[in-house]
Amino acid sequence: MSLTAKLSANARTFTAKAEETSPDTGRLQAALDACAGTGRAVLLVAGRHADFLSGPLTVHADETLVIGEGVTLYASRRASAYQNPSTSVSCGSLSAHEGGCKAFITVSGAHAGVMGERGSAGQGSIDGRGDLAMLGTPTSWWKLASQAQTAGDDQNAPRLIEADKADDFTAYDVNLLNAAMFHLYYQSGTGLTVWGVDIKTPATARNTDGIDIDSATDATVYDSYIEDGDDGIAIKTNDSATANVTVADSHFYGTHGISIGSETTYGVSNVLVANDTVDGQDSYGNVSGSDNGLRIKSDSAAGGPVRDVEYLDDCLQHMKAPLVFDTRYASASGSHIPDFTSITLEGVVAQNSLSGAKSDLTGYSSSDPLGLYLSYVKLDAASSTSEYADVTQYDSNLSASGSGVGINNLTSGAGSYPSCSFPSYPTL
Repeated sequence: MSLTAKLSANARTFTAKAEETSPDTGRLQAALDACAGTGRAVLLVAGRHADFLSGPLTVHADETLVIGEGVTLYASRRASAYQNPSTSVSCGSLSAHEGGCKAFITVSGAHAGVMGERGSAGQGSIDGRGDLAMLGTPTSWWKLASQAQTAGDDQNAPRLIEADKADDFTAYDVNLLNAAMFHLYYQSGTGLTVWGVDIKTPATARNTDGIDIDSATDATVYDSYIEDGDDGIAIKTNDSATANVTVADSHFYGTHGISIGSETTYGVSNVLVANDTVDGQDSYGNVSGSDNGLRIKSDSAAGGPVRDVEYLDDCLQHMKAPLVFDTRYASASGSHIPDFTSITLEGVVAQNSLSGAKSDLTGYSSSDPLGLYLSYVKLDAASSTSEYADVTQYDSNLSASGSGVGINNLTSGAGSYPSCSFPSYPTL
């Protein structure tokens, strides 16, 4: 079913009436309801106009929402439109608890997708407008996040796309822009494919994770460009184990790194991070506020086993902390001991690191040390803070010493140094 755009944005905003009513919500949702379960698609197309303005939408099982070439789907700026009816916490507010907001796009069943069309007019886009003021207030979603940090509270802001228990979900050839909070959150499902997705939100926008993979199995992120103000990738386990994740041939800008954790209670295993670049500076020139490259983080309140993780032929630049494997990420305490073992780096290069750059190799204790294998690792800032780590290495210049640190130097090892080039963020 094709729907033709009836609106044209002016500097990413619309008339006061349109902003208040989000006039495309009803016809978009009606089309999605009609296509549910058919294995077919709702396609948003440009005509004389190229923009849609909508409140929250639900994509059902066995259907795909396709944003046509040159089309932008804009999210409502009215906080009350996202109100989660099952809680008294107000969307758009600060609170001791989050959960006040529904996502802009909720994916509710298996074999669904959110995709774009790529062509000369540009890849289809979804714009969360997190930088613009919520209706009736002087505060944007991003300012709300900064206020939450100052107040020690949570901000209640909508995720751009949330897929829960949605097996075989695909996000393909679509731009995800300026999310109010996380861009894509995938949880409690099997079979995630993210391919050709370009995420663009500045490094200064707090809590705008690129892609969160939570309590999920068989997930692939490939051929994507990710710029945001928090983790580029966050692999975690809030409800169950996460396993079989590949992040490959993708590029990151200004993020907090390609991350596992901090919630690893149920276990993370079998992760491959291959042929990626991570740049600590975004396309606007902002340096990440938590400038990490490859990171595994947890603590005893949320820890658990992380094993069989391989970083293969990855390149880093403009880093403050090229490598972070930290079992004491937060001061919270508990009985969920982080245990990071069989962590392999085979062909990792860091260049143009920032002044004072240093890696972090922190195992939990002598009984639960960090288990690290390094081969062909070359960092232009080679020093580290190290504790309780068993390091086996070949042709690595990473310097590790400290309490409970053991080094086993090999006479041969697999791999080679990658040839590093860092592409500019593409024009959208």
